Amino acid sequence: MTVQDGSLNPLDSFPKKPKLVHHLVKSNLQEFANKVDLLCALQTGGKISAEDAYAEIRNLWKELNNLNSSLLKKPLESEA
Repeated sequence: MTVQDGSLNPLDSFPKKPKLVHHLVKSNLQEFANKVDLLCALQTGGKISAEDAYAEIRNLWKELNNLNSSLLKKPLESEA
């Protein structure tokens, strides 16, 4: 992460990839955040247990991590 310009940008720590890959990573992270928000609301409202919410968030995190790892490691056709 960099703080040179006064803001933190976690994408600066990723390998240099085309903007499309960065956009996909950001999109995946936003979708994860939305799902976590929904799960937290369901748990707070008593619709699901804290254990179920935690288990689902943990599964979502693993999916996000695997998906983004494959996006960042996979060479693009234009790079081959």
